[in-house]
Amino acid sequence: MATLATTDASFETDVLKATGPVLVDFWAEWCGPCKQIGPALEAISGELEGSLSVAKMNIDDSPTTPARYGVRGIPTMMLFREGRMVDMKLGAMPKGKILEWLADMGVTAAAA
Repeated sequence: MATLATTDASFETDVLKATGPVLVDFWAEWCGPCKQIGPALEAISGELEGSLSVAKMNIDDSPTTPARYGVRGIPTMMLFREGRMVDMKLGAMPKGKILEWLADMGVTAAAA
């Protein structure tokens, strides 16, 4: 599954009312580190399909939600469960570190 583009208008449906955990990447087109982690998040979205959804929010196009959650720097990744933000990471991380963080938060690949 590819990552989902979410906006201020669709955030409630895409993230807060989602079934299962959602990793939200707050990013911007001009952000180099954001572009670096993009391919890793696409891969993670596929690898953890059925266990995790990955949503991306462009902070320039949708500034209200990042402000509501106190996003001060990008990339910022937030993990949401049952409509609540349960953890957050700031800055670019390699794919392995993101997967390690998610595993520590109880998000692993669905059993086949």
